[in-house]
Amino acid sequence: MDDKVLQSVLSGQRDNNIRFQDLRTLLLQMGFAERIKGDHFIYKRAGCPERINIQPDGNMAKGYQVRQVRNLIQKYRLEFEF
Repeated sequence: MDDKVLQSVLSGQRDNNIRFQDLRTLLLQMGFAERIKGDHFIYKRAGCPERINIQPDGNMAKGYQVRQVRNLIQKYRLEFEF
């Protein structure tokens, strides 16, 4: 994946226009482990003490959850894991 989704998340200008599947793929590519419980997608990563919980809103991510992901990426200076 190119970093368009990451740039969109980090810019903060499209929080309500990020596709849920794109956000989910971004988290997985950043090394988060995914656990699904109903419509709750819970992510945890080694070296990051916080968990992130996202739910789809149709096929889009919820704006406040995109902001939570952005804050987590910036707080812990997370990068892609290849």
